[in-house]
Amino acid sequence: MALRRLAEAERRFGLYVYRKADLSAVLGEGGNPLTRTLTSLCAAGIMERAVRGVYVFSYARSIGDGTLDAIVQCLRPTSISWESLESVLSKWGVISQIPIGRVTYMTTGREGEFDTRFGVIDLTHSSLPASRIVPNLVMRGDGRLPMASKMFAYENLKATGRNLHLVDMEELEWDYDED
Repeated sequence: MALRRLAEAERRFGLYVYRKADLSAVLGEGGNPLTRTLTSLCAAGIMERAVRGVYVFSYARSIGDGTLDAIVQCLRPTSISWESLESVLSKWGVISQIPIGRVTYMTTGREGEFDTRFGVIDLTHSSLPASRIVPNLVMRGDGRLPMASKMFAYENLKATGRNLHLVDMEELEWDYDED
């Protein structure tokens, strides 16, 4: 029954990463019964604990590039979070090194580092107001978290005091010279 409900939630709504409270709604249980069911589902390999309080449906077809984003959304559900820093600067071609097995995010929530089997999540806190963040984000049409624009990712990198020596300044400013 639980397997069928989890598969249906993914098929209909794209849900495959959950907080425990979210699973209560999907499985129709709460409290100790939910805890027992979740323990059984994890033991059977149907659910996997990604990080404390966040679970992934092991048979989900959606597992892939967006899984870390979905975990971040569960970790910081009331915060603004976006992919930025080295991960995004690499995508924009501003730094030549490609982070492997790690994605860097900015968040208005607590910072932290979370090691999952899907990769490492590196959350760095930002105290910027939403009015400064949102206009500088690039939305992705696939339901993933937004990513920082090229210059915003660089500004995030500078503001956090991270290493700037890998930044190719010519590549960073290239688009802006064309105007």
